[in-house]
Amino acid sequence: MSKLTEYFSNRSAVQSSVLPFVLILFVVTMACVLGNLVLDPSSMFYVSTYTITLLGKYLCYAMLALAVDIIWGYCGILSLGHGAFFALGGYAMGMYLMRQIGDRGVYGNPELPDFMVFLDWQQLPWYWQGMDQFWFAMIMVALVPGLLAFVFGWLAFRSRVTGVYLSIITQAMTYALLLAFFRNEMGFGGNNGLTDFKDILGFSLQADSTRIALLIVTAVALAAVLMISQLILSSRLGKVIIAIRDSEARTRFLGYRTDHFKVCLFVYSAVIAAIAGALYVPQVGIINPGEFSPLNSIEIVVWVAIGGRGTLIGAIVGALLVNYAKTRFTAIMPEVWLFALGGLFVLVTLFLPRGLAGLVGQIKQKVSLNKTFKSEPQSR
Repeated sequence: MSKLTEYFSNRSAVQSSVLPFVLILFVVTMACVLGNLVLDPSSMFYVSTYTITLLGKYLCYAMLALAVDIIWGYCGILSLGHGAFFALGGYAMGMYLMRQIGDRGVYGNPELPDFMVFLDWQQLPWYWQGMDQFWFAMIMVALVPGLLAFVFGWLAFRSRVTGVYLSIITQAMTYALLLAFFRNEMGFGGNNGLTDFKDILGFSLQADSTRIALLIVTAVALAAVLMISQLILSSRLGKVIIAIRDSEARTRFLGYRTDHFKVCLFVYSAVIAAIAGALYVPQVGIINPGEFSPLNSIEIVVWVAIGGRGTLIGAIVGALLVNYAKTRFTAIMPEVWLFALGGLFVLVTLFLPRGLAGLVGQIKQKVSLNKTFKSEPQSR
């Protein structure tokens, strides 16, 4: 019972800092923006456009980690397939960006992307129709991954597939999509994917101002998703979801249709991952089938575990720290990175089962207890 109380106290301590975290996020984002726009490149505080793009990429990963934490940390569903939803959202955005190239491509075809001209396609596939409209593409960003998550979740959760079996099925789904998108016949660029984007909403993707705008939009989206998720998971609905995680059979016995709750949360999590993918593509400049790799989905789980699952902010911090470390390590010793990541995951699992967020919660709890003990003799 004491462990349960400690767990919820740590979780509530982390969730109570959502607004301060959002404030810190905006302060850091605006500091980077001003560092790029106002300061001279010779200044030590100048923030390069490359750094702006890199930070935007990290924030997309943070949103993806948040999506996994919602379904794994709060509902107990270990999904190894969220990389697929991330990639599908990215492909929807990539299709829109490809349609914006027009006759500026290598082959100068105003309708067909270069890879279709190269493969001697005569007309645009039906599923590319309408993707030249931004509003329609954004609907597809959420609709396609959300529909896939709904169908998958409805079939899996109604059949009461749980535990490692569900994790394997989600990974199999991701791998199947990987193989499908590698085929040129699918009409998504095959192995090379979609790239060579020119502009978005009429603004050049190479312009510094566009890069800054994308960073701001990503930070706002992350903050909005974080606050909405915190409201949902701290509500009565969130309590039912946590009850399902702790004892689904007992929750079902109380009269709740647990499969309905799991499907809804799974779809919500998938849409968040898809939005992260859509924001990722214009900043990185490419989307290819490699994003469907099962290894990517496993790496997302590592981010959440290191940061602290079931804490929202912990997942974000874990994604930011691990990806920053990845950038540094792969530049210095690229062959060592995977071993370092695996070792870090093992150490966290053994010594910090609640992740970095749990460690912070424990430290805060000890500090408050010490203050209480010191104040007791004085009160007497």
